[in-house]
Amino acid sequence: MTRSLPSPDLAFALELADLADEISLPRFRAADLTVDTKLDRTFVTDADTAVERELRHRIASVRPGDGFFGEESGREDRGTRRWIIDPIDGTSNFLRGVPNWATLIALEVEGRPSVGVVSAPAFGARWWAETGSGAWGQQQGEDPRRLHVSAVSELEHASLSFQSIEQWDLAGYLQPLIALSRAVWRDRAYGDMWSYMLLAEGLVDVVAEFDVKPYDLAALVPIVREAGGRFTDIDGAESAWNGSSLATNGRVHDAVREVIDRARAEEAA
Repeated sequence: MTRSLPSPDLAFALELADLADEISLPRFRAADLTVDTKLDRTFVTDADTAVERELRHRIASVRPGDGFFGEESGREDRGTRRWIIDPIDGTSNFLRGVPNWATLIALEVEGRPSVGVVSAPAFGARWWAETGSGAWGQQQGEDPRRLHVSAVSELEHASLSFQSIEQWDLAGYLQPLIALSRAVWRDRAYGDMWSYMLLAEGLVDVVAEFDVKPYDLAALVPIVREAGGRFTDIDGAESAWNGSSLATNGRVHDAVREVIDRARAEEAA
């Protein structure tokens, strides 16, 4: 498939990603990086706040009619369009010098994520999608490539990224996680946005997690779906707003949910 020119919305999202990379990458592994703890006991660095501040200012200047929702500065609803930003997804990785982090940029139109950009400058990688235009990825110095989820159709051959045991345990899903790990071929916790990008590239077949906010997921939804995958919450609802996620190649989605539901029923019995 020949890649078409990006729409104005996608082009603007990619510009925002360039701006974010210019700010975040010089702060990665910086000796003077400032780290604070938020009220929810998660970390925030000066890179998080600087990226979000500049992106919010840019959006307000170029798209004054659009709303905004950022992890660090909150939300401002305006009309039916809203930009959803996670300035540094994987802040704990960022502050420890682990390169698995990215800026997540999404445009939500009438409640549905329609544009998603994931920019991971420490990996030299970027992924993006717009509804109806396919999902794409690019390594630094290479041409963009079209993304497709895997063709794995049996759960016993599937690769699962579950993010963390603690997440599932605190959500009351520890036994379903164990059951799911026994049902699949392989389980790993690649973590954060990277799990979903591996899914979109066809290298992982199932990703699921809990305790997630819209800014953690909104940019990922169009990429997974445009790559041919399915993205719901853990109960199968087509939403990024319910605090959980289940993303798959589509072929094993129902089988994953069956394993989880059966394990929960057995635990309750």
